[in-house]
Amino acid sequence: DALDPAFAPRPLLRVTPARLATWDDCPRRYRLTYVDRPAPPRSGARAGSTVGAVVHLALRALYDLPPARRTPDVAAALVDRHWSSEGFRDAEQAAEYRLRAREWVADYLTGPGADAAPVALERWVSVPTARIVAEGRTDRIDERGRELVVVDYKTGRLPGPDDARRSRALALYALGARHTLRRPCTRVELHHVPTGEVVAADHDEASLQAHLSRAEDTAQDVADAVAAAGTRGDPDVLFPPRPAPRCGSCDVRRHCPEGRAAAPEREPWAS
Repeated sequence: DALDPAFAPRPLLRVTPARLATWDDCPRRYRLTYVDRPAPPRSGARAGSTVGAVVHLALRALYDLPPARRTPDVAAALVDRHWSSEGFRDAEQAAEYRLRAREWVADYLTGPGADAAPVALERWVSVPTARIVAEGRTDRIDERGRELVVVDYKTGRLPGPDDARRSRALALYALGARHTLRRPCTRVELHHVPTGEVVAADHDEASLQAHLSRAEDTAQDVADAVAAAGTRGDPDVLFPPRPAPRCGSCDVRRHCPEGRAAAPEREPWAS
């Protein structure tokens, strides 16, 4: 019977790279962040995340300006406009990193960001498959000839030489940009703003599809766990913790005994 619910098509799973990465890192953190309602309290802001957010906001505003107005002084002023001191040890440390961030963004503008030709800033893109809809917000999409290039800003550790190729998020952004903007897109780049280093990868169809297939499999694992939890499955079995050194800075560690045992808590300004 065509009307029998047993024969109805399964709804597509909507996923983002951030959610998939959270599941891969720690299913318990996924549950505490995305599944449990009301969501349990999380720890406060961390200085490293604050700096990253400020730099992203400043660069978003910078490349929204006409090219003639994109100057190092304007870049530094945009850091000031978006600055936040959340997570820092004290005013002195916050002031030090505010100056650093001003220099990073100004130098980036005259370095790897000098010839940027953005066609999209903070743009949500998506790509559907037979199983999922993968979507996410890109930092920047540049136009280079007929091709589009996905640009992702980094302010933490310096990316390794293979990080761009291994990044599932960047591959999904490339597929999403291609589908959403209807232009070829196979190149992805990590721009490390503090150093001006660029780590890039040129995907082919095989490598993009490999990332997409992995995303589909992970999304199904998540959906299966959520569905089982809804039928009163044991959440500690369905969403097991994965203790690691990163537990020291996890924002839900107060709700995870295994995480607290795995690593001492790091101060919000430590990294």
